[in-house]
Amino acid sequence: MLALAPPHAYNVGMKRPRDLPALGEFELLVLLAVLRGDGDAYGATILQDLQQRTGRAVSRGALYVTLERLEAKGYVSSRTGDPTPARGGRPRRYYTVRSTGLALLRQSLDALRQMSEGLALKLKHP
Repeated sequence: MLALAPPHAYNVGMKRPRDLPALGEFELLVLLAVLRGDGDAYGATILQDLQQRTGRAVSRGALYVTLERLEAKGYVSSRTGDPTPARGGRPRRYYTVRSTGLALLRQSLDALRQMSEGLALKLKHP
């Protein structure tokens, strides 16, 4: 007979609670930036938000690869805007967080809050 792990145990290959996969740190940041854009987020605004809020240098390539991955997983959706002369006739691609992505964001942020609970003094800057 196969012994099942308790629901709170994690083993390699097991699904996370609520069957949602883990987000990497950069994926989490990108999802938050897209959410902040409220349906009007496109590459340049997402990139600017990430750089301003995190103080990190973020490459366009890393951003677009991550947006494509998040879209392929169903966490964000995109739509193509109208072509603009300022962009040489090229349209912008606008991103929106889908309900699955929002659920994943909530789960990830809840886990971070729970893990950091009681650590305010240890996490305080010197």
